[in-house]
Amino acid sequence: MNPLKVDVTIVGAGLVGMAAAVALHQAGYEVVLVDSQLPQSNEHQAEWDQRIYAISPKNAQWLMRLGAWQLLDVSRVTEMQAMEIWGDATLEPLQLLADDVNADNLGFIVEERALKHALMERVQACGINTLFGHAGESLNASARQAVLNLDNQQSIASTLLLAADGANSWVRQQLAIGTQQKPYHQTAIVANFVTEKSHNNIARQWFTQDDAGKSGVMAWLPLAGNKISIVWSAPTQYANRLLTLNADEFAQQVMAAGHSTLGGLTLMGDAVAFPLTLKKANELSQHSVVLAGDAAHRVHPMAGQGVNLGFRDVIDLLQILASKHQYQHINDASLLKQYSRARKTDLLTMLALTNGLYHLFESQNSVVKKVRNWGLSATNQQPIKKMLVANAVAL
Repeated sequence: MNPLKVDVTIVGAGLVGMAAAVALHQAGYEVVLVDSQLPQSNEHQAEWDQRIYAISPKNAQWLMRLGAWQLLDVSRVTEMQAMEIWGDATLEPLQLLADDVNADNLGFIVEERALKHALMERVQACGINTLFGHAGESLNASARQAVLNLDNQQSIASTLLLAADGANSWVRQQLAIGTQQKPYHQTAIVANFVTEKSHNNIARQWFTQDDAGKSGVMAWLPLAGNKISIVWSAPTQYANRLLTLNADEFAQQVMAAGHSTLGGLTLMGDAVAFPLTLKKANELSQHSVVLAGDAAHRVHPMAGQGVNLGFRDVIDLLQILASKHQYQHINDASLLKQYSRARKTDLLTMLALTNGLYHLFESQNSVVKKVRNWGLSATNQQPIKKMLVANAVAL
């Protein structure tokens, strides 16, 4: 089989990998998109996907420029107009409103499946070469090029290889790039509900405690109509008990954690669960390879920034490549160092937020409890709120 020669090989056809393929193609690079799995059927499914993402306004605009956003079914995309955050002992929530900074919204709630299908449509419309259903067999990366060998004897030589193949990245393992990991000792339970009352396009979040006093985070994200998607990051032992409940019992627990804010809840489909672990790669680039998305970092879902971080990886990479001089190769060591520095700065900012909140609400110290709830109340001052909303919209 003749070897392929391209500018960029992208390993991983998830949201970040497909978006990167379209963006790099639009920037004029010859791209091949590789994934060990075959793509899922693009047939529309009536059931709501359990995997829901909050997409920031800036990333929604970027996806629009890629031609993917406008392919989404508008009846399944929900604008977030506001966010309400409760502490474990606050009577009034911290309210963050898009109107505080004259923004149209704080972001959009989108199903993973729908966004994947839209991006795949763009990959196909752009005529991007795809190799699906074949796993990587070996990877040889040097300062000159990256050569990927697949299990079907296909060889791909590229100036740059972008690894977007998930938290257990095969590419990262081939390069022996280590990771820093920290278990949160929490399990995220994801489920969709029909609500008795309107959510009014408000995302809601509570810092909760189980009967043993251990902290968790409950998030309610608005879906089209009277529907919400919940992400309950609960202490693992408690989460395991929740998962044994029947649909009505589980709905009662979710209602109680959210103080019945939206009245009665009816479960749609099944709840799914996954353990929460902080993971970040020790290096974001090596030779002619860069890591992006979950292959580079995985953070706590409380800030809703997982896929947004991945999209920003790609955006930063494209900006850096656009700044190179005429005779500089796209795998030039100085360019890849710029990428690593830029992404580490963004990641450290996000980790400071998520880890700080996690440890603040995990503490059982009575003084810390008083301070954190006072802090949420104090933050409900207009100048501070405006700063928080402006930062959220700018992500």
